[in-house]
Amino acid sequence: MGGEQSLALPPEKGPHRVGCADVMVGHTQQGLFFRLFYPCVPRDGAERPLWIPRYEYCSGLADFSGHSRRWCAPLLSIAIGSCRVPLSWKAPFKPCSSGYPLIIFSHGLGAFRTVYSSICMQMASWGFVVAALEHRDSSAAMTYFCTAEAVREQWIPHQQVPQGQKEFYFRNNQVHHRANECARALQLFRDISRGNSIPNVLPQGFDLSVLKDSIDLAKAAVMGHSFGGVTAVLALVKEPGFRCAVALDAWMFPLENVLYPEVPKPVLFINTEKFQTPESVAKMKRLSSRNSQTKIITILCERGVCSMGPPP
Repeated sequence: MGGEQSLALPPEKGPHRVGCADVMVGHTQQGLFFRLFYPCVPRDGAERPLWIPRYEYCSGLADFSGHSRRWCAPLLSIAIGSCRVPLSWKAPFKPCSSGYPLIIFSHGLGAFRTVYSSICMQMASWGFVVAALEHRDSSAAMTYFCTAEAVREQWIPHQQVPQGQKEFYFRNNQVHHRANECARALQLFRDISRGNSIPNVLPQGFDLSVLKDSIDLAKAAVMGHSFGGVTAVLALVKEPGFRCAVALDAWMFPLENVLYPEVPKPVLFINTEKFQTPESVAKMKRLSSRNSQTKIITILCERGVCSMGPPP
């Protein structure tokens, strides 16, 4: 494959250089785990983190895809295990007296905190602080938390819909769990801004106190893809501190109909032509009819050329 440098995500395009670090708060499954992307002070020779952070996530992807761990996980590790993200691991945070806007990012079904690194890195390069959550509702391909006893790792595998259970009820419970995590993440940043001590329980973890006075909580948004897209919509209901939501190819199926009138803030839906279903688009239009600031954009692609158009 041409050596270690041959496989990497595209570099950031904005004016800021970007750093990242992992943050874990709490020693139970009810805590929070996310990768933080932020404008940083450039540092020569900084380590570039792996896109797939550990082999266990290859095992989780194999389980999610329905293939055997025995052969699929090693193949995934060989194919993408050396891919690196072109940013600086634990680089010094670049302070901002006016405050960076904040984005809480929710991943899709079978993903985890680093899958959307390219999107999160680009947003950080344009002056956002982005917390990409790793949800603990069993929708991630794999995740873990560290217990208080000797910092032992407790892994949480992906769970399929149990046999005999209707998918809507299973996914509805998950989306509420996810939206609650988004709300708790915003509260965490409020606590940081107040100067409260928030320990990062990971060994040699990133010091969250450096963020104080550099985040503008009046400009907090929630964003997500697919399952994360509908999570972002529901988070607007649960947490009034979010100004808006950005939903990338939102999978609207898990959200109960009674909540549609309760969505108080605007949503920007960005869809790809081939992914969406008429049922999901109809639910998006239901929201847009209630809020003139809610917009639906569909990316149309023909022969490799993409353009934006109205929803189908």
